[in-house]
Amino acid sequence: MPCILVRQTLLVMITLSLPLFTACSSDPREQANDSVVEANEAIEEHNQLFAEVRSTYAEAKEAVETGDEPSEEAERFTETRETMEEARARLSEARQLLAEVRNLDVEAELRDYVGLLSEALDTHIAAEDREIDFYQILEEDPSLEDDREQALDILNQVDDFYQRASADYRQAQEFADENPELIRER
Repeated sequence: MPCILVRQTLLVMITLSLPLFTACSSDPREQANDSVVEANEAIEEHNQLFAEVRSTYAEAKEAVETGDEPSEEAERFTETRETMEEARARLSEARQLLAEVRNLDVEAELRDYVGLLSEALDTHIAAEDREIDFYQILEEDPSLEDDREQALDILNQVDDFYQRASADYRQAQEFADENPELIRER
């Protein structure tokens, strides 16, 4: 998977090239490396959980947009919502770890890059928050007898947030391309 960019599946991946030092843990670069390693782990967990719910989202979205009744049961939407909440928590954890890097005494380019990624993660988290709202509506009204318009509005917001997140990830990728010493390919 390419680093940083969010492709069609909107999975997130970052990998910073921060050399591991054997110096004491108070070294800012080592602290940055530790935070990024932990952020990558949280993002990988997010990506696995996120991938688990894509088929439910795609099926439900298509049904809502075409005016059909989503075929899933409320229980499936509950499970999907819970998985999305767990995925979002992992992404929030990664966001918090990256915020720690911005407060360290490291190169300005590294702080700027992490800032761009943090903004992208914020937008991605906002998209997932709205997607969770969508599942809550489907849990309460699986046939969307009363809430179809609200569900459609939320779907539009989700799409907008994911598009903005994708643009934010592209901006971070462009910055990384301009500063290749910050990134290593997986």
